[in-house]
Amino acid sequence: MNGLPLISILTFLPLVGAALVFGVDRERRQLARGLTLAANILALALVAALWVNTNPGEGGMQFTERHVWIPSLGIEYHVGLDGLGLVMLMLAALVIPMAVLASEKINDNVPLYCGLFLFLQGGLFGAFTALNFFHWFLFWELSLIPAFFLIKLWGTKALGPAVEAKFAWLGWGAGKAYLVLFIGALLGFAVKVPLWPFHTWLPLTYSEAPTPVSMALTGVMSKLGVYGFVRLLLPIFPEPMHALLTPLLWLAVATIVLSTFAAFAQRDLKRILAYSSINHLGYCLLGVFAAASATGTALDRTAALNGVVLQMFNHGITASLLFCFVAFLEDRSNGARGLEDFGGLRKVAPVFCGLMGIALFSSLGLPGLNGFIGEFLIFKGVFPLVPWAAVLALPGLLVTAIFILTVIQKVWCGPLNEKWARLPDLTYNEGAVVFPATLLMFVLGVWPQFIIAVINPTVAHWVRQLPF
Repeated sequence: MNGLPLISILTFLPLVGAALVFGVDRERRQLARGLTLAANILALALVAALWVNTNPGEGGMQFTERHVWIPSLGIEYHVGLDGLGLVMLMLAALVIPMAVLASEKINDNVPLYCGLFLFLQGGLFGAFTALNFFHWFLFWELSLIPAFFLIKLWGTKALGPAVEAKFAWLGWGAGKAYLVLFIGALLGFAVKVPLWPFHTWLPLTYSEAPTPVSMALTGVMSKLGVYGFVRLLLPIFPEPMHALLTPLLWLAVATIVLSTFAAFAQRDLKRILAYSSINHLGYCLLGVFAAASATGTALDRTAALNGVVLQMFNHGITASLLFCFVAFLEDRSNGARGLEDFGGLRKVAPVFCGLMGIALFSSLGLPGLNGFIGEFLIFKGVFPLVPWAAVLALPGLLVTAIFILTVIQKVWCGPLNEKWARLPDLTYNEGAVVFPATLLMFVLGVWPQFIIAVINPTVAHWVRQLPF
């Protein structure tokens, strides 16, 4: 096993699969879906093999591969895995096939559609394992191309077309150039997460994209931004992050609180979930920024960052599952997804409503489900580090409960809208998509150590490298 380049095989497997699927005739839809799911299953099996063969006691990189690429520019093909990368690979390996399975109603140019999903998965795998900046940037950008075409072609409408030496010519010293580089990287990742006020693209994108594509966007792609904060900004730019800590914390608090009020004001289920996604990722940013505080202990920083990584994984599962349920609801109602369009659906679709209710309660952070422990660890770490930011972020939890309970009340409860009296309950095929994710939410709710045991050595290693 150690002699095999498992990471390279995993990265290029979806890309080879995409090439095969692109070559399938447009009319052979089932063949395209079958090849895509076969590639997804093989990728999941490879990630599982990496998971089983990883030594959780090591905080450094494992399964590393290193090859000379462009030596004159210091560019290498350099990949490896630690706890963070492994968790993100597992998330991508789980969410992408879920999105493909939820695309049963997509019948227009299925080979291109499925091939783009595999292309996206390959880009994500490459970005989560790259250890060279150039290599990482290529895969980062590679993941954006299929996402753009998936939204453009299948969406409801088009969205519209040594540091000092490098900067000596500007008269900048190393300190100023270092700060400028940090701000540039910060802005790039802030848009990707997104951090308020760079969030305005996300609700529109998620609401106009086909719902299975929204699953991939919120489940995995949005995590690339948080991944950049954790993998690059905090370890490489800890001093600038500490210097700008107060404004960064205010932005994280604004992301958490304002997005919940925006979600509460929406009447479209996909836009509600889009703003809810911003809220949950805001907690991740709060944990990352708090780790740059000079107060508190290493244990506090470790708790906060463990919570960040766990929240990334758990939110990816829960949010993609919620969008999956919205896709099923749209299929049953000819595209209706307004908060006021339904009512009393639990009377005709109790299994559907019950399982979606579990996912909603997970998003709310109910103890016993996977959504609780990540937020708990974040606040456990943030309170001793920056107590004022933790207190100001708490209203986000309250308003989240209000708008999620409002969704449950408006859609599932009350008198049955006779228009939906014959609305079918969850089918066996749909159950095969959502039951595994639902089970995983319960497993991680009562046994979060399954993930924490993998990420804690990596997080502890990061914390030891911080200069605070």
